[in-house]
Amino acid sequence: MSNHKIVGPEIARSVAEACLCLHVQRAARALARHFDDVFRPLEITSGQYSLLMSLNRPAPTMGDTAEFLAMDRTTLTAALKPLERRGLVRVAADESDRRVKRLSLTPAGNALLAKAYALWEKHHGAIEAEMASPGAEAMRSGLIRMVRKLERGKAE
Repeated sequence: MSNHKIVGPEIARSVAEACLCLHVQRAARALARHFDDVFRPLEITSGQYSLLMSLNRPAPTMGDTAEFLAMDRTTLTAALKPLERRGLVRVAADESDRRVKRLSLTPAGNALLAKAYALWEKHHGAIEAEMASPGAEAMRSGLIRMVRKLERGKAE
């Protein structure tokens, strides 16, 4: 077995500095850890907050929620289980098509989401202010455009 490197350290360093995927992943992990700490008193994670917030719309289904959160249905099902056990979310068959699963927040879920939103608003605002709001907006717009473009390319 050979020990020599195919890619030298200067290339690895160059890629590490330039790689959008690496920087987005690092930023996502740092933000998730930060908001996990913020939401810890409510006993939810940043991912659970995003999931709860995504259900705060008219009659979401399992399929459109998975698509909105960019996760597969199996992952979404697993993510819903602890929220369901806590009585925060309800999963029920659609009345007109039993194959379709409708998701909804329970009154307890709505109450928790309101508390979580207050925490999110305070901490998110502080992060945006630190980044300088136009910079944050430009980054958000760029990421949204990139996701849409990459998702379109996947369908082709």
